[in-house]
Amino acid sequence: MNPDTALARQLADGLAAMRRELAAEAQAKLLAYVDLLAHWNRAYNLTAVRDPDEMVPRHLLDSLAVLPYLHGQTLADLGSGAGLPGIPLAIARPDLAVSLIESNGKKTRFLREAARSLPLPNVTVEQTRVQDASGTFDTVTARAFASLADMLDWAGHLLAPDGRWLAMKGRAEPAEIAAVPAGFRVVAVRPLEVPGATGERCVVELARTPSRNS
Repeated sequence: MNPDTALARQLADGLAAMRRELAAEAQAKLLAYVDLLAHWNRAYNLTAVRDPDEMVPRHLLDSLAVLPYLHGQTLADLGSGAGLPGIPLAIARPDLAVSLIESNGKKTRFLREAARSLPLPNVTVEQTRVQDASGTFDTVTARAFASLADMLDWAGHLLAPDGRWLAMKGRAEPAEIAAVPAGFRVVAVRPLEVPGATGERCVVELARTPSRNS
């Protein structure tokens, strides 16, 4: 079995185990993204994961684990880095308008190339700090780049009034949950089962606290 076929089988088996159905075209695009990421990673050091075999569970399947919890039609991926989870979600949901927010110039160059070459017409890339990002979004994703309190303090303004914030983490510490700032509430802490990935994974789902007048 050649490497491309092995990766395709790994992805298909992982999706089946997660009960995620994706068209063959979407799966091919996910594998093209891994190929592009592995190529750029040799020069740009975009991710500590070097082996495409590891990128499938740790990047693709991990990102796609939050698919059932997406809300609405717009998504902002904060501190997107190499496009995770934003790019896999944009591939799986071409109807979703995805904004990748990243301050690092090398990473945003990669993100723009990925959006152009894959292609992903539903993706835009914004090179800015999350504190300076603008707009409102139905879903905001963030993959463990800061504490819940810091993320919400810096970028809580991006969440639409009835939107959902999906913070992807290894585990949800009680002290971190307790420190969620006023104006926001924890909807649920959902364990994520990611085939082929080791260690705990969860997504903390947050929403705005309803105002007394609503």
